[in-house]
Parts: sequence; structure tokens; C-alpha cells
Amino acid sequence: MNDTKQKPIGEVTHFFGGIGVAVVKCSASVAVGDKVEFKGATTDFSETISSMQLDHQPVEKAKKGQEIAIKVGKKVREGDTVFSA
Repeated sequence: MNDTKQKPIGEVTHFFGGIGVAVVKCSASVAVGDKVEFKGATTDFSETISSMQLDHQPVEKAKKGQEIAIKVGKKVREGDTVFSA
């Protein structure tokens, strides 16, 4: 994949390993069903957002500036960048 086409949509601020949830501070809007890519020093995988929460409530869409919780299948780390895939 060509990195110039990817646009960052957020950054991981926290990860809850026991439940597999990443907290992402959005720098662009994102929605359930979007394919995203997590990249970091030891992180590199794509995933389709299957569920997302804002303030412990399920949401379909998040806007720039919001902090959302996304269910993820693999470990992510604080500081990992989230790209639109």
C-alpha cells in the first residue's frame, strides 16, 4: 500500500488489554464499518470497526476531537497512529 494515500484519523491514547479496547483521540471523523489501520513501533494491522463507544454509549460515528473506544482484535499501544485504510 502506498503510504502517501493514507490519512491519519487519530491516535491511541489508551489500551484495555483484558477487553481488547483501544481509546482513540480522533483527528478526523470515523464511523462503524470503516476500515482502519493501526501503526506504531511494533503495531501494524488493519481492522474494520465493528463497534465504537463514546462516553460508554454505542455510537455509529465520531467527529474530530472526540475520544472514542474501539473494539480491536490485536494489541495496540499508546501513541500508535490510526489511519483510514
